[in-house]
Amino acid sequence: MKTKAVRLYGKNDLRLEEFELPAITESEILAKVVCDSICMSSYKASHEADIHKRVPRDIAQKPTIIGHEFAGEVVEVGERWRGQFAAGDKFSIQPALNYEHGPVGILSAPGYSYRYVGGDATYVVIPREVMELGCLLRYKGRGYYPASLSEPLSCVIGAMHANYHTTPGSYVHKMDIVDGGCMAILAGVGPMGLAAINYAIHRTDRKPRLMVVTDIDQVRLNRAAELYPPQEAAKNGIDLRYVNTAAMGDAVAELRVLAGGKGYSDVFVLAPVASVVEQADAILSADGCLNFFAGPAKSDFKTLFNFYNVHYASTHVVGTSGGNTDDMKEALAMMGKGLDPAGLVTHVGGINAVVDTTLNLPQISGGKKLIYTHVDMPLTPIADFAEKGKRNPVFAALAQLCDRNKGLWSVEAEEYLLANADKLNG
Repeated sequence: MKTKAVRLYGKNDLRLEEFELPAITESEILAKVVCDSICMSSYKASHEADIHKRVPRDIAQKPTIIGHEFAGEVVEVGERWRGQFAAGDKFSIQPALNYEHGPVGILSAPGYSYRYVGGDATYVVIPREVMELGCLLRYKGRGYYPASLSEPLSCVIGAMHANYHTTPGSYVHKMDIVDGGCMAILAGVGPMGLAAINYAIHRTDRKPRLMVVTDIDQVRLNRAAELYPPQEAAKNGIDLRYVNTAAMGDAVAELRVLAGGKGYSDVFVLAPVASVVEQADAILSADGCLNFFAGPAKSDFKTLFNFYNVHYASTHVVGTSGGNTDDMKEALAMMGKGLDPAGLVTHVGGINAVVDTTLNLPQISGGKKLIYTHVDMPLTPIADFAEKGKRNPVFAALAQLCDRNKGLWSVEAEEYLLANADKLNG
């Protein structure tokens, strides 16, 4: 089986190539990749290359396939797994295997470490380790892109599960957000913030009574309110407020007023900005948990924290970066029941767009860049579909389909693109 894939050979050295895959063994699975969403982690791996913790040292001789947020369809199943998987099964993969291989103990992961499996490919061989660790996850929902986005959604899920609270007189921590508490998501209308709002609204096991989402960009706040309106949250018993803190005279005081003056039991910080972290600390209630869900670029990122409240009010802080396999299973289950993560996606492209997109990802604005690996298509903002549609009817149709879905990608748009990809360059 031939595959077309983007492989990493060294620092900033990504190449789109076609090559032969080896025949699968009894412990492996041959799969077709349909789509992959490009992550900032792939940008970091492409720039660090063989010094990255998950990238082997011999990539110049044995290049690896990049991309770790992918979904597809099983093609052929090795004998060992035939009772568990079958051709035609849709899947996603948990890339964080926590499995060491090789003489230098690289933390192996699809999309970083393997020659024959990664998301930016047409066909892949899923190795024994993925199977044995239970990291090939079946997806039973519509379409493919939701399964591709299960990894980033799992990061949000993991963050909420990682929050904890205490009981006076006990040293046992109660994990997760407070059911019926007050929650704030600061700098919360970027792609991951939208995912957090979406998840919180649709959880059935627990929910906040009040959820305040802040930002300093009114346009983005308005867009978030359009995608996830307060009326939708109210159906699940959540009082959802979108707040522009730039328009407040005293943001901390006014945010505390919204929470009844007692502060917030759970506060999520989604931007690595010192003033935002300090604001989060200042609005915590007694026993409030601050989750620093923002990856700073500098290793010496520091800010002030009120340790008087740590001692006397039991405030505390956690940090999360990624979700585990159970979080991904929860994400896939929720999407199988209709939760749509399309709010994460702002750009769509084909496999020919992977190299430039990955190497220049920080300079490309917007949210997730969704790649369809069996399609040749320049990376295109969804907002530009209508303009491109003046010259190409495929883009015109895609624009109409997205307009019907509040300007978001959809299963219908995905199906249309896959059925008409051959006309994109006509």
